[in-house]
Amino acid sequence: MVSSAQLAKFSSALPFWCSLLLVPLVWTTAMFGGWWVLLVPITTWYLFAALDAVTGLNLENADLNSSDADLKWYRLVTLIWPWLQFVTLFGLIWYATRVDHLSMGALIGLFFGVGVITGTIGINYSHELMHQQPKYERWLGDLLLAMVLYSHFRSEHLLVHHRYVGTPRDPVTARYNEGFHRFFPRVLIGSLKSSFKAEKAMLARKSLPWTDLSNPFFRYWALQGGMLLLACIIGGWLGGLLFIWQAYIAIWQLELVNYVEHYGLTRKHLGDGKYEHVRPHHSWNAAHKASNWLLINLQRHSDHHYKPDRRFPLLQNYTDQEAPQLPFGYPVMTVAAMIPPLWKKVMNPRVRAWRAQYYPEITDWHAYNKGKTPMPR
Repeated sequence: MVSSAQLAKFSSALPFWCSLLLVPLVWTTAMFGGWWVLLVPITTWYLFAALDAVTGLNLENADLNSSDADLKWYRLVTLIWPWLQFVTLFGLIWYATRVDHLSMGALIGLFFGVGVITGTIGINYSHELMHQQPKYERWLGDLLLAMVLYSHFRSEHLLVHHRYVGTPRDPVTARYNEGFHRFFPRVLIGSLKSSFKAEKAMLARKSLPWTDLSNPFFRYWALQGGMLLLACIIGGWLGGLLFIWQAYIAIWQLELVNYVEHYGLTRKHLGDGKYEHVRPHHSWNAAHKASNWLLINLQRHSDHHYKPDRRFPLLQNYTDQEAPQLPFGYPVMTVAAMIPPLWKKVMNPRVRAWRAQYYPEITDWHAYNKGKTPMPR
């Protein structure tokens, strides 16, 4: 018999399972075809933006002394999702390449929606899994990334982004006044190069060449090649193209979020290539309830960078005196990021206020960002 305490834990975790509803939704749109295929992006962007407005903010913090047993129902959704995504992605490739009611436009729209799911949910869940200690969780994260041809994100995120966030050495930190359309190609190239360089450097410290089979890039390439081959076996050349298309959309969704998370924020340069420790005020925070359900608290990004080993239910919220706050959740902010004049109108004043609050001693940020001199103490 289920105890009241167990029921309470399940009820507390249940809102974070809302992502699973996207699976029957995308299958339904595939069966109806036509304009119905737009339901997935409409749901993830506009419905959750509306829900944020209705549900408001969640400013409460979980008990940091919670055990793994207490978090069972939270963890379970991240363990289930990779298998659901695998079956959905390749099942839809099989289905879509064999039915007659889906026009080419509907196919493009359908797998645009699939990419929104594999990016918004899949890559986000891989992000949670790659930070965990159990090997099977990290492997599940690798499988999710291989499904969107972005396996190097694991190396880039763990070895580069967390170490160098808010500095010129992090390609993922969006610069002040840098529009997303300039950021996107820069980060695609920069993250691939920096991740490979980081893994090569780790091998060099062990006196091993980059060609050593312990280099995770060999695993990345094998998994990605296997996923693409499977898509082609199931759906032929069209299946392969649809797989690549959803992967591109997923990557675009990821980098939109990356753009939002650190836009214009920098860490203090202490000299000799050293920077201050990462603090909560080096990431944008958002406490919007509904979108944090969908994104398993990713918007509590200030605490994630401050304490990267915390599982998502334990991520803490910060006040506007402790971390900079986004005016809306990610569903709204990522749409705004696609319109650079609107984005800069909303965010540039906030960046300037952040600078005045945390680093009032800097009066010429343009000169500081161009040079490598230490920030005045």
